[in-house]
Amino acid sequence: MSAEEFRKHGRQVVDWIADYLATLESRPVRSPVRPGEVRDALPAHPPEHGEPFENVLADLDRVLLPGITHWQHPSFFAYFPANASGPAILGDLLSSGLGAQGMVWATSPACTELESLVVDWLAELLGLPERFRTDSVGGGVIQDTASSASLVALLAALRHAGGDPARRCTVYVSAETHSSLEKAARIAGLGTHQVRAVGVDSRTLAMDPVELADLMAADVEAGAVPAMVCATIGTTSTTAIDPVARIGEVCRAYGVWLHVDAAYAGVSAICPELRWINDGVAEYADSYVTNPHKWLLTNFDCSVLWLADRTPLIEALSILPEYLRNAASASGEVIDYRDWQIPLGRRFRALKLWSVIRWYGAEGLREHIRKDVALAGEFAGLAAADRRFEVRADHPFGLVCFRPVWPDLSTEDANTATLALLERLNASGALYLSHTKVGENVLLRMAIGAPGTERRHVHDAWEAIRAEVDVATTHPR
Repeated sequence: MSAEEFRKHGRQVVDWIADYLATLESRPVRSPVRPGEVRDALPAHPPEHGEPFENVLADLDRVLLPGITHWQHPSFFAYFPANASGPAILGDLLSSGLGAQGMVWATSPACTELESLVVDWLAELLGLPERFRTDSVGGGVIQDTASSASLVALLAALRHAGGDPARRCTVYVSAETHSSLEKAARIAGLGTHQVRAVGVDSRTLAMDPVELADLMAADVEAGAVPAMVCATIGTTSTTAIDPVARIGEVCRAYGVWLHVDAAYAGVSAICPELRWINDGVAEYADSYVTNPHKWLLTNFDCSVLWLADRTPLIEALSILPEYLRNAASASGEVIDYRDWQIPLGRRFRALKLWSVIRWYGAEGLREHIRKDVALAGEFAGLAAADRRFEVRADHPFGLVCFRPVWPDLSTEDANTATLALLERLNASGALYLSHTKVGENVLLRMAIGAPGTERRHVHDAWEAIRAEVDVATTHPR
């Protein structure tokens, strides 16, 4: 493809994306295709000869687009948001166009230095401690996801604890902790039996620091080595918040690494009125992760991990073959981010986060977060005012957990009815919700955060939910 051909087709692609974003609201939120339908509509074998790029775009429209669930749709309320925005898309395009590989400083100095700058910018915007800055003993790095960040943090924690999983190192989570922590423990060579599930408060679902301390004491007595605790700020299920400060006190008493998973909710601390969520982080956290690709208008993938001290991480991950040796690395004056992650190679992800922060500024980013929090509060008020619904009390962010009340049904039958209601709502194409389970009850999750979501979309969703409950209660199925 020549430069002129690229220019021509690049304009077509940008126009296609712009048209797609402008017409999102007219599309069904969830893809209606059946398993295998997309693949069956495409040739079974690769082409022998090259095709015009217009053919690619034609099949994108004809085959692929019907198989897309539209995460940027203003009525996408399932899971957590996966924000994409114009400046982020353009930043990603620039990254792809440059094709730089930033595994060490020498292979593309701008990749490393822009990344170290932008993670310091974000730390400042979130009010994180100075020791998390890259010009301090710690520093930040952009990972692909919080799952990778948690694995990297665990490897650093194991190094800090002595480094040998065979020494019966133990990891502490709760039933509300993201499943990636247990997966990280498996990858790191710890058995499932070395992962401790700490109890939670029955009302708030927050980790119980007293039980954590008891478990640690018992493990130490039995000869185990407590290596890491994961405290969560905004759990995936309900956005519960663990008491970081009290957990940190326990960790400090035993010399244990405290990792804070704020994958979804952490970016909300850009708003000063929400910075309370990080109480205890400055005093106790050894590592902290949040995902701009969830709620900060930066398209996937972009997860930022900070460490209070980078040394255990680099000691755990650094391997230096001859072909990577260079004067800049040997000088000790530069960061080589290959030592901060699992893979060797790395994309220039900093460009899209840099583009977002520069385009929106702190004020624009705060406006986005505040709008979603306000809409979530408004939705919660609508549901709470209707006696046919029960709303989970704690919803400080953009997620509201609620459920219809089925007074004449057993818990099991009520859960079945709620899941059937969810499927009918999602099948309509007008909105998309997800669910969770708290105790014995299935709850619906209304996660507000798509860039295009406005008040009318939230109210339309509420009316659709109410109408479906009206039908279900009037004509039971």
